Amino acid sequence: MADGTPPGTAETSGTPGGDAGARMSRRRFWVAALVAGAVALTGAGVAATSLIRSPAQVAAEAEPPPQDVLIARVENRVLAETVVLRGTVVAGQTVQVAPVGAGGEGATAAVITKVSVRSGDAVRSGKVLLEVSGRPVFVLPGSLPVYRDLKPGATGDDVRQLQSALAALGHGRGGDARGTFGPGTKNAVEAFYASIGYDPRPAVDDDGAAVTGAEAAVTGAERAVADARDALAANEDEAQEKPLKKARDRAVEDLGTAREALGKARAAAGPMVPASEVVFVRAFPARVATVAARPGAQVSGTAMTLSSGKLMAQGYLQDHQKGMVRAGQKVRVLAESTGEETEGRVVSVADTPTQRQDQQDTPQGSGGNGGGTGGGGDAPQGDGAVGYLFTVEPVRALPSALAGQEVRLTIEAAATDGKALVVPVTAVSAGVDGRTVVTTVDGTGRQERIEVRTGTTGDGFVEVVLLTAGTLQEGDEVVTGVNPGAAAGSPGGSP
Repeated sequence: MADGTPPGTAETSGTPGGDAGARMSRRRFWVAALVAGAVALTGAGVAATSLIRSPAQVAAEAEPPPQDVLIARVENRVLAETVVLRGTVVAGQTVQVAPVGAGGEGATAAVITKVSVRSGDAVRSGKVLLEVSGRPVFVLPGSLPVYRDLKPGATGDDVRQLQSALAALGHGRGGDARGTFGPGTKNAVEAFYASIGYDPRPAVDDDGAAVTGAEAAVTGAERAVADARDALAANEDEAQEKPLKKARDRAVEDLGTAREALGKARAAAGPMVPASEVVFVRAFPARVATVAARPGAQVSGTAMTLSSGKLMAQGYLQDHQKGMVRAGQKVRVLAESTGEETEGRVVSVADTPTQRQDQQDTPQGSGGNGGGTGGGGDAPQGDGAVGYLFTVEPVRALPSALAGQEVRLTIEAAATDGKALVVPVTAVSAGVDGRTVVTTVDGTGRQERIEVRTGTTGDGFVEVVLLTAGTLQEGDEVVTGVNPGAAAGSPGGSP
């Protein structure tokens, strides 16, 4: 311009139009500067967020990516399979005393005339428990149940049992053979009955008529023999000698027969031990568990119940447990009321299921409650449940206060022979080629299939036996399943 003002510079003349243009130019400059500053700050914030991280973010980014499988470590330990049930403490034997048919001479009905014991009483061998129609009912030691009257001339194991019981009380069998009810045993029976204040019942209830008649027959036969011999000696007629000899020989034969009959009659005579008067229990001490008998009442059903021998535990197995429990297995018996625990062994398992009852005979008592395997298998069966009765004998005597109480029975159904490599059951799989394998995994995620043979199982684990030594060892990690968290894309790792 002519005045020398640089191009693009607003004129600063004092005219109104020139001042307004200058102010607009300055406003635009400051707005542009503010916009540029905001943009710069925004960029700095974005840059800062890419460089600054929270501790949780740092920890999360430091973790390895989630595994897609579940793993468990191989263990080296003793593995045992257990069955846990509830049982009941009972005596080794419970015997129901039901003297049906007992009675004295002339009795028309069996009536209880005396009760000699009360519930809870201890009883000894030879003790009279009660009296039925004037006749005693006593207890002796023995394992065989009574099934017949024991009379003179009888033979068998039950006679041997009677002889042993009487001998223990001081009444020996004399010269009788073991198991034969002969003259010596007769004397023992008579002596025992006398010791308890009763006369024994006669084996032949005829007031001795059979023996008397046999003795008379022998006397007649002896006279006949004597007469025949005298006649033969006095004979002088040769024609009569032959008939007289024949008569003599027949008289001798008749005498032999008469004497044999007398021997039998005498052997059959004497005291007897009626089945209704004796109760055998396996061992002493024995106790009276219950008494239902009352003097004056007619005998009906069980008069009383005896418990004998040391306390044992009984329970019932369900069908799926039957094959897991057998005689000889170790058992832990826990009295939950006191916390006491003792060891025991299974002594018997029934071959057939039975209906549980409140009272059982030989061996005995109300049974326990069935359950399941493992830690959660102690749910009781209801009363009357069908099951397989099993009996546990403790290695040391249980306190008498536990009689009739429930206990927890933990049965060791199977165990490895010492320590063994074990893995969860879910770690073992069978391939299409029929091989049983476990799959190991290392820190890099590399997997390897190891062929094994399985052994004892228990509590969710299984013993594995290596086909190639050294391919698996304690602490190795094996695949047990798929990690659902990783499969769903969650950030969780292996358990």
